Amino acid sequence: MRQNPSFALTDIGELRRLVDLNPWATLVSHTDEGLVASHYAVLLDDQRDDLTIVGHVGKPDDLIHGLGERELMVIVQGPHGYISPGWYGDVPAVPTWNFVSAHLSGVPELLSTAENLAVLDRLVDRFESRMPQPRPMWQAPNDEAFVERLERGTTGFRLTPSRVVAKRKLSQNRSSEVVETIIAELSGDGPAAQPALAAEMRRALDARRMPEAP
Repeated sequence: MRQNPSFALTDIGELRRLVDLNPWATLVSHTDEGLVASHYAVLLDDQRDDLTIVGHVGKPDDLIHGLGERELMVIVQGPHGYISPGWYGDVPAVPTWNFVSAHLSGVPELLSTAENLAVLDRLVDRFESRMPQPRPMWQAPNDEAFVERLERGTTGFRLTPSRVVAKRKLSQNRSSEVVETIIAELSGDGPAAQPALAAEMRRALDARRMPEAP
């Protein structure tokens, strides 16, 4: 991902927020057969306060990626959407795409059985907790044997990235008035509406305006 200093996202707190809110990630590796990509949910390591993430892949994806032996790139994609040139007013303009994204790269560490079980448990709790009748991983009719078979079919990993490239392109190069117009369009019911992107742009615009306050 080509970086632009105006759109660079470097704040650890904001990057952690991006990962936490967008756990469905793309895992990319370069192998002898070429590039391979998989899609899995990841979580921030709850024992760390940096950008270390944990997750798992189903076997044999661990072998396909050479997990633990070569560099892995984890792509986290936040809100994104089309920006019409008509939203800029009566000025020369072309369409663009606003987005928030991060590439976390490094050689992952493989987890032990106990660590992998803990990550799987956290993953289930993360998404089941919002269900009307949550089904935790260890709840019947699941039993210990079932959960152990589940774990044996996966490989857990921990990735502390050695390289991070992150970008938050939210029309920072436009005036506050234009950004307000874009937010209104994204918040509406038009064909390009993207409420999540509008909310992210509102958050960034409010932060930009903070130094202006007396």
